[in-house]
Amino acid sequence: MKIISTSIITCPKCGFQKEETMPTDACQYFYECENCSKVLKPKKGDCCVYCSYGTVNCPPIQQDKSCCN
Repeated sequence: MKIISTSIITCPKCGFQKEETMPTDACQYFYECENCSKVLKPKKGDCCVYCSYGTVNCPPIQQDKSCCN
């Protein structure tokens, strides 16, 4: 299975989108929108901002592994 390492994050406040490279060895719990400065945190039940606001889930979730352990 090929792991996708980039995801487009969409800010829920202003709708700004940006493609980002996801870390493979850590979760990204906070993300600051470049446009409106809102700090995003994962939605309840999600492990990171990519799983909540990205077009692609984080690499550990793509591999069916536990994230953030």
